[in-house]
Amino acid sequence: MISSLDKPTHFQFSIKSLVLLLISVMFIPAWAEDNPPPEQLPLKDLRLFSEVFHQIRSSYVEEVDDRTLLEYAIKGMLSGLDPHSSYLDKKLYRELKVHTTGEFGGLGLEVGMEDGFVKVISPIDDTPAQKAGIEAGDLIIKLDKQPVKGMTLTEAVKIMRGKRGSKITLTVAREGLNHPFEVTITRDIIRVVSVRSRSLEEGYGYIRIAQFQANTGLQVGKALAKLQKNNKPLKGLVLDLRNNPGGVLHASVEVVDQFLAEGLIVYTEGRLPKTDSKYNATSSDPSDDLPLVVLINGGSASASEIVAGALQDHKRAVIMGTDSFGKGSVQSVIPLTEDRAIKLTTALYFTPNGRSIQAQGIEPDIIVERAKITRMDVHSGIKEADLSRHLDNANGKNGDDKKDKEKSDTDKDKTEIKDNQLYEALNLLKGIHILSLNRIEKDNKTPDKESL
Repeated sequence: MISSLDKPTHFQFSIKSLVLLLISVMFIPAWAEDNPPPEQLPLKDLRLFSEVFHQIRSSYVEEVDDRTLLEYAIKGMLSGLDPHSSYLDKKLYRELKVHTTGEFGGLGLEVGMEDGFVKVISPIDDTPAQKAGIEAGDLIIKLDKQPVKGMTLTEAVKIMRGKRGSKITLTVAREGLNHPFEVTITRDIIRVVSVRSRSLEEGYGYIRIAQFQANTGLQVGKALAKLQKNNKPLKGLVLDLRNNPGGVLHASVEVVDQFLAEGLIVYTEGRLPKTDSKYNATSSDPSDDLPLVVLINGGSASASEIVAGALQDHKRAVIMGTDSFGKGSVQSVIPLTEDRAIKLTTALYFTPNGRSIQAQGIEPDIIVERAKITRMDVHSGIKEADLSRHLDNANGKNGDDKKDKEKSDTDKDKTEIKDNQLYEALNLLKGIHILSLNRIEKDNKTPDKESL
């Protein structure tokens, strides 16, 4: 006899009892099928399920035990709902708990399902998948020559996971390429560094969030404070959310709170009252209204879209890049036993202005497609400063000094500017700073009306 499930949430039953219940449905009078009591399963459909269950038990080419069949049924129910709802068996539930700590084994991919294939939402920074050139939007159609079509996402993820040092060959279809290509990746322990920061140039900072973990908000606060200390004054900041697949909801709220002093950040709506929530900014703004550009792309999903959407609605930042992924649904992990659970979509996210993120995403204020930067060698012509016996500049400037500066700037650009989207974000911040200085200078020169 198969034992009952351990510590079920609402009721206790044995697999055998459930099977007997399903079989008994076959003998319910026909008149009851079309008139099920309120809040109960339709008996006609339940009888159909029971008949399928019975046929598989008795006629399938290989014997399958009742527990396995019921787990298959649960998986089927959840996978048929949406790409993000799933059944978590003992192994997957354990991996989920490990994953949220920021360290897990695998390739370093956040994935979903599309048209029966595994779709890459985003590669995670500094992981085997990213280093192998896997990009957001790629479709994985084979895993070690095994077609993905027909697999559930859970089954595909199981194959991609493996021991550190083991290899797997992915067959990838990419938009813009005529034929799929193969890439072999060596699995590794994935340690996700949530937040990185650095100075782009004097006075301009950069914060990269790779994934939203429990302490991401705190780390962003520390990174911001460090940049403000090392750049006096800090003239502008780039917040990079590209290829960030999301993560912990509260972390995204805490990140937005670093840049807002008040107002709604995000709210959720679902069927159950407990799934309706509102999250608001606190009464402080550590960024001190610093000019801000947020970078997003097709790999920016979920919590990343919450951050971009909130800052866009409050007109607190300029959103730059390409349309985000469009995952605006909330998944709740509901434990069934101590070692099994379901991940169920229970609500939808909405931006402060009431925009649904789901299947639409965040549209940037300024669209900047990803491009490769190449510098052209331009031979400058003869200028006045090159002529012999040219007159010196009346302001005491020396033409040779200007040439030295231009050469220095060119050499600097050659070594540092490789990311065109980041380059455009930095240029925008510089423009905002120049305009603000011009405005201040103009206001200072304008005479007071009372003195006229």
